[in-house]
This record gives sequence, C-alpha cells and structure tokens, in this order.
Amino acid sequence: MMEIQSQMSERAVELLCLPEDQPCLLLDVGCGSGLSGDYISELGHHWVGIDISSAMLDVALEREVEGGLILGDMGQGIPFRPGAFDGCISISALQWLCNADKKTHSPPRRLFRFFSTLYSVLARGSRAILQLYPENAEQLELVTAQAMRAGFTGGMVVDYPNSAKAKK
Repeated sequence: MMEIQSQMSERAVELLCLPEDQPCLLLDVGCGSGLSGDYISELGHHWVGIDISSAMLDVALEREVEGGLILGDMGQGIPFRPGAFDGCISISALQWLCNADKKTHSPPRRLFRFFSTLYSVLARGSRAILQLYPENAEQLELVTAQAMRAGFTGGMVVDYPNSAKAKK
C-alpha cells in the first residue's frame, strides 16, 4: 500500500511540471500520514498538507514529516491566502466529497467549494493533480463539472487504461 502511494505521488508530482531549478510550495490535500509529502520533500520542495483525520495527522507528526499539517475538511474549502501555492496534489482523497456523510452534505456544493477555494490558493498557471477512484461515470462527471465551474481547465489522465489492476 505504501509503495502504491509513493508511486502515485511520484506520478502526480511529475504531472505538475514544476521548474527544476527552484523549490516550490505545494499543497497536499488529504495528506494523511504524510507519505506524499515525503516524496515532495525528497525533491527539495516544501509542502503543506490538509486532512480531515486528526489520527492520520498524528501519524504524520510521529513520523516527523517535514511539511506543515492542517486539520481541515476539504469540502469546507481550502483555508489559505490566494496564490499561496505553486501546485497541488491529492492522492485517493477527492472521491470522498462525492458522498453525503451528513444530512447537511451536498456533494455538488462541497465539490464546488473545494474546487473554487483550491483555484484561488494556486498561483496563476499552477496545476492541481488529483488522483481519485470514482465509483462510476456519474461521479467522474460530477467532479469534472464542478472543477470546470470553479475555473479549472484540463482533463483526465488515465495511466494503464486497459489494465483492471494497474489502472489509475
């Protein structure tokens, strides 16, 4: 599991197309125990992670990760100043916004809040690489529609599309 997380983090950072000659500040949404952040740090970049699970953030603290850690619900928005980050990655977290865990949760509203605040905190021209496991085509359409509504452009990248096991 840790190796898969590391591979996905490596691929996400690769897709960010960061400059090689300067360190960047990246946001890791759904950072969990900080495995993705470890990879970011290895490359000489700085990072801040946000996660809804205090238990996972405690694991990151115990592991003494090099990034900053914030307890927060991405569906309530990303609480940073505009233009603060040079890029964003998220590994296996975004699909949770497609569920209504409480009566007050509206997946389209939570996704739009996430994407609109994420769009704001990224520096102009920055990328967000969000790896997810949608349950079906409707979830993927919902995510894409809310991202575009918030101002994002781009599209989907599917690695190993013909493999049931390796498809990402």
